Amino acid sequence: MSSSAHSDILRIRKPAPEAPAIAVRDRLGRPLRDLRISVLDRCNLRCGYCMPADSLQGQGVFLPRESLLTDDEIERLVRAFTCIGVHKVRLTGGEPLLRRGLVGLVRRLAGIGAIDDLALTTNGILLPRFAGELKAAGLGRITVSLDSLDEATFARMSGGRGSAREVLDGIKAAEDAGFGAIKINTVVQQGVNDKGILDLVGHFRGTGHVVRLIEFMDVGHSNHWTPGDVTPGATLREQIHRRWPIEPVERQSASAPARRWRFKDGRGEVGFISSVTEPFCGQCTRARVAADGTFYSCLFASRGTLLRPIVRGEHDSQRLVDYLAGLWSGREDRYSEIRGQAGDADPRVEMYRMGG
Repeated sequence: MSSSAHSDILRIRKPAPEAPAIAVRDRLGRPLRDLRISVLDRCNLRCGYCMPADSLQGQGVFLPRESLLTDDEIERLVRAFTCIGVHKVRLTGGEPLLRRGLVGLVRRLAGIGAIDDLALTTNGILLPRFAGELKAAGLGRITVSLDSLDEATFARMSGGRGSAREVLDGIKAAEDAGFGAIKINTVVQQGVNDKGILDLVGHFRGTGHVVRLIEFMDVGHSNHWTPGDVTPGATLREQIHRRWPIEPVERQSASAPARRWRFKDGRGEVGFISSVTEPFCGQCTRARVAADGTFYSCLFASRGTLLRPIVRGEHDSQRLVDYLAGLWSGREDRYSEIRGQAGDADPRVEMYRMGG
């Protein structure tokens, strides 16, 4: 077969998500279904749990442009991943809306038939500029990070950049563009923003949007995480239940990270992502690719596999598919289930490097 014919394989092979060309499972029997791609490692905020300003050690710590995957390379990788089971793709950062030409990339990915869920995670500040174009390009869902409605607390958590008002304006812009049921991600840190959670949940009750309360996690090392910084999801559920009675909702997908609870008065839902106190590694079907093309098989990884040279130098698309299948089939990560058992000799990759 000619090299040009090989290069067309991925555009021809678009397996339906229900019947992927190769049903790839890792060593613990978990199938690959979800892919998170970081399109940029830069951000306009400096949130302490992700990209604390005091950890950046001066200039030159971010990736140079030539190290970033191009739109062509991202599309090629996504098409290859769909051949081994991926049907959900989420674009992350850093702050993905800072990437030039992101709307065009979204349009290309939305055109991949095997992808039935294309989403974006953002801090929301640039949504007034881009929400309409993203919707028109085919983006399906948006998740917005918002850790507090209180401006002083927001500033404390964002490194003094941005404002809660700007994020709320971004959410409004997404609503106006036609995005419904926006997910609001809130990282809860004990003694920092935990006292304002009821205000945040109350603000979005009845709007159709879903606040998801995320336990502060030990991703990387620069966030200076300790167990005492964690407010357990169970504690937050009790607080919310006392204010507005809630009840559990049956999970739509075993691999979904959030446990869903609905308000008994019918005014929506709230989610809990409790990776520390209620690990869910056994159902994890998610792979990650950083902005430089490094493949990570776990959010808490200490190392990854650089795919960029392979994507740029390998013209046989089937070989790329087979290589990715080999990476996933060798996966056995379950960090949250064994946290603290294996020591901490290897530094974990920082969240903003791999895309959260």
